[in-house]
Amino acid sequence: MIEKCIIEHCSPTLAGIKPAGLFSCPLGGEAEVLEQIRQLNLKLSGRGVVVSVMNKRDGRALIYVYREAMLKKALENRETAEFLKTCGYGGLNVEKAVARLKERLAQSDGFPHEIGVFLGYPLGDVIGFIENGGKNCKCVGCWKVYCNECEAKKTFEKFKKCTGIYRRLYETGKSVLQLTVAV
Repeated sequence: MIEKCIIEHCSPTLAGIKPAGLFSCPLGGEAEVLEQIRQLNLKLSGRGVVVSVMNKRDGRALIYVYREAMLKKALENRETAEFLKTCGYGGLNVEKAVARLKERLAQSDGFPHEIGVFLGYPLGDVIGFIENGGKNCKCVGCWKVYCNECEAKKTFEKFKKCTGIYRRLYETGKSVLQLTVAV
């Protein structure tokens, strides 16, 4: 079940074209879900992918799938690091930054707005969302766009195409491991 959700919501991450993806799934048998995630981490760690439970609430688990190296590069960007510092993430490595995000999710009923940075959204769009309270965007796709609409639309189309290809390959019997690109 977790594998199918990963294909549906994180194919661009598996393909190495997006640093991370996030999805919610029914927790059902919690021990079984946690075991599936443990097994996925054993398989995918050699490809630089981490699967983490970020939150459990109302019978659902919020699952974060990320490429550690890509996320590290994104978080080390000077402007992004300065922005995250204002949100309480100053000087943290990837593992500690993800742990801090997990804390922020636990403290909130919704999503802390900086989560967009952890999902690979352009910083200008994350800041635009915050400054505009989620309104007045130029377009909506995987995220609300406030800056480069043309580039964002191309990115949305690339992610959509990738997900379609991965979905078809998974349905023909390819595993998540086989579909995870080593980067």
